[in-house]
Amino acid sequence: MPLYEHVFLARQDVSPSQAEQLATEFQGVLEGLGAKVTKSEYWGLKSLAFKIKKSRKAHYMMYNIDGPHAAVAEMQRQMSLSPDIIRHLTIKVDKLETEPSAMMRKSDRDDRGDRRGPRGPRDDFRGGGGGGGRGRGRREGFEGGASEEEQS
Repeated sequence: MPLYEHVFLARQDVSPSQAEQLATEFQGVLEGLGAKVTKSEYWGLKSLAFKIKKSRKAHYMMYNIDGPHAAVAEMQRQMSLSPDIIRHLTIKVDKLETEPSAMMRKSDRDDRGDRRGPRGPRDDFRGGGGGGGRGRGRREGFEGGASEEEQS
C-alpha cells in the first residue's frame, strides 16, 4: 500500500486535549477506511511564520499513514470541512521513518551550542568619528583651512 506523511495544524484557541481528540477522530476515519496510522506525534503549540486565518500560533500534529489513497483523500476532505483545522499537508513517501521525527528529537537541539561566536571588539572596527563614510566624518576635499571662496 502507499505510504504517506501527513501534518496538520489546529487553531491556537483549541486546548491540547482537544487537539489530541481531533487527532484520534481523524485517525478513526483512516482506520475505518482500511488505512493504518503507524506513528502519531503531537508537536505542540508553535508560532507560525505568518498569520493563517487570524491565528499566530497553531497545534501541530503528524501522522505516518500506510493505506489506500481513498482513505487519505476522505480524511483530507473532512479536515478541510473542519473549522478547527487551519492547514494540512500530505506527502507520499517511499519509506516511513520509525524513529522520532526531527521535531521530537531533543538531542539535535542540544548539540548546536553557542552559535553567536566569541564576544569582544570587532577586528574590522577602526574607530573614528560618526558618519562611517570615506572621509570619516570630514567633507571630501576639505583640508581644515578656509575654502577658496573665503580666502579671496
